[in-house]
Amino acid sequence: MPARTTITCVITHLTLTLCAHAQIQFVDQTTTRFPVQAEYTNQIGVGDIDADGDLDLCFANGQSYSSLGALLKPRIYVNNGAGVFADLTDTRVAGITGCFRSAEFGDVDGDNDLDLLLGQDFNRPPLLLINNGAGTFANETTIRLPALTSSTARATFGDVDGDGDLDIALCNSGTTSRFGSGQPRLYTNDSTGRFIDATASRLPVGNIAEQMDVLFLDADGDFDLDLFVATRASTPNQSRLWLNNGSGIFASGGNFPNDATAYAYDAGDIDGDGDLDLIGTNAGTSNQELLARNATGLGTSWTNISTSISPNPSVDDNDSKFFDMDNDGDFDLVIAVLGGSKRIYRNSGTGAFTQVTGVITASTDSSLDVKVADFDGDGRYDIVTGQGESGAFQNRLYMNNGAVDTRAPVTVRTEQIVGGTVLGVSHPVRVELRDAYTSHMGFHPRSVTVRFGTGGVLSQSAPMKLTGNALWRGVIPPQTAGSVVSYSVRSVDSFGNTGDGPTMTFTEPGTPTNPADLNGDGHVDGADLGAVLAAFGSGNPSGDVNDDGFVDGIDLASVLAAFGI
Repeated sequence: MPARTTITCVITHLTLTLCAHAQIQFVDQTTTRFPVQAEYTNQIGVGDIDADGDLDLCFANGQSYSSLGALLKPRIYVNNGAGVFADLTDTRVAGITGCFRSAEFGDVDGDNDLDLLLGQDFNRPPLLLINNGAGTFANETTIRLPALTSSTARATFGDVDGDGDLDIALCNSGTTSRFGSGQPRLYTNDSTGRFIDATASRLPVGNIAEQMDVLFLDADGDFDLDLFVATRASTPNQSRLWLNNGSGIFASGGNFPNDATAYAYDAGDIDGDGDLDLIGTNAGTSNQELLARNATGLGTSWTNISTSISPNPSVDDNDSKFFDMDNDGDFDLVIAVLGGSKRIYRNSGTGAFTQVTGVITASTDSSLDVKVADFDGDGRYDIVTGQGESGAFQNRLYMNNGAVDTRAPVTVRTEQIVGGTVLGVSHPVRVELRDAYTSHMGFHPRSVTVRFGTGGVLSQSAPMKLTGNALWRGVIPPQTAGSVVSYSVRSVDSFGNTGDGPTMTFTEPGTPTNPADLNGDGHVDGADLGAVLAAFGSGNPSGDVNDDGFVDGIDLASVLAAFGI
C-alpha cells in the first residue's frame, strides 16, 4: 500500500474513532475509577458516609439467584472527591457477611450522619449498621431492630407518621426466598433509632408473592408518604399502592394498572404537572416497561401510557431511574438491562420517551440496579450499575461529559402551616422538592432550609431533613404571640444552584404583646411610666419601648399613648 494511502487511512480511522467517541455522553471509566471485583451485586446505596462532601457507595452483594450461595461482604467504596473509589469494606463494615439484596442509607438516630440498612434474602434478618460520623459502621441490629427474619428483596426508609424520624418498610416474601410469599413489614422508629414491628396495626393484612421492590412516595400530594410494593408475580398478586392516612396507617389505593413480573419501580414527575408518576421495570405486557401517569394527582386514578416509551422492547430489564440528561428541565430515563447495554431515553417534555442510541458505552453485562448522581463534582450526573446473575460481575461507572446542571431544585409544593390555638408550640412544615434525578431517598443537596420571620422579613432559618423520596421536613420554633409569620423553603443543590419556594404566612396563636407594657403584666400603667422615667436618658432596656438602645421621648410618648390599655 502506498505511504500516502496508509496515512490517509490512519487519519480517516482516527477521525471516525474521535467522532464516535464524541457522540458518547456516558463513558465507561470503570477501569480507572473502580477496584476490580467479581461479586454478585443486587443493589447500590449512594450517600456521603464520611461527611466530606462527595458521594460514596455501598454494594449489596449476595448470591445466588434462587438458592443461597456463598455469603458475601457488603462492599463500601469511598470516593476521593474526584470520582475515584477505594474499597474500604474491611475497615468500614468489618466482619459482616450475608446474602444482601438491598442497601439503603438514612439517618435513623438523628445525629446527622448516614446509617445503613441491609436487607437479606433466604429468611435472614435485615441488618442495621450505625455510622460513627466518620463513615465507619457498627452492627447494632440486635438492639435496634425486632428479632425477625425475612426474605427481603428491598428495604427502604421513610417517615410514615410525620414525627420527624425515619421508619422502615421491607419486602418480605416468606421463609424460603424472595420468590415465596409473605406479609410486607413496617417498622416504626421510637425517635432514637430503635424500631418496633408495626406491621399488624398499620399495613393491610395479606401475603404478597414474589415482592421485588418497596417504594415510599407521596402519590396523592398530601405531604405524607404512601407505599408501593412491587411484585414479580402475576394477577391477582399484582403490585400494590397503599395510601397513608397521615398518621402512618395504610389502606389500599385504587385503579393502578395491572402489572406482572415487576423487578423495580421508580417515581418521578414525567410531564411537569406537579405529581409523581411511576415506571415499573419489566412490569408491562410481555416484559415491557409499564409507565403509569398519575391522572388526577390524587393517587387514585392512573393511566397506562406505556406506549409513550419508544421503543419498549420485550426484554429482561431490572431497574430504571429518571434523570435530566440534557439540562432541559424534564426527566429523561435510563434502564438497566440484563445481558445487554443500558438504554437511555430522552423525554419530549410531556412524558413521551424516545431512545437515544450511542450515548453510553456499549456493554453486555447483567445489570440488576442503576443509580444516577454526580460522583466527580463536575456538575454532571453520572451512572453507576451493579451486576449480578451472569457475566464477570464487575460493577460499572459511566462518567457524563454532557451538559452541566445549571437548574435550581424546584419546590413543587409547600405545606400550609395552621397557627392553631396553643401557645409556645413549634410548627412542623413539609415540602416536596424535585431536582435533576430521582431516588428512593431523594437527591443529594448542599442544603435545604426553611427561612422564616415576622414583619415580612425572613431573618431566621432552620434545617430541613429528608423524610423519604421527594419530601423534606423542618420545624419553625414558636414566634411572637399574635404575629404574622412568613416562611419560605430554600434548596441548594450540590453545585450551588439555589431555588426558593413561595413565601407563605400563618398567624402565631395568642394576643400580641403591647411593647409599652414594659413589665409584662398585661396593662400599660404607672409602673411602665415609672420604668421609662427611671431609665430616661440612658440605654437601660427596662425603659426602652422601641428597642433602639436609648430611652428618650419616643419611649415616653409610646407609654402615654397606650396608657390605660
